[in-house]
Amino acid sequence: MDESPKKKCPICGKPMVEEFKPFCSRRCADIDLNRWLTGNYVIPARDDEPLPDADGEDEN
Repeated sequence: MDESPKKKCPICGKPMVEEFKPFCSRRCADIDLNRWLTGNYVIPARDDEPLPDADGEDEN
């Protein structure tokens, strides 16, 4: 017997289904994809970080 706790769908909290891992259904997978595509999920970044030069040298 598998004693590990069942993983839950990150969208609705129902038990995960292997076919749609880590979601419980195609619907929840599509909801998650829509959130990424519409900008609801973002990866934080700082605008004040300098970009590396194309030649790899510092500006100093």
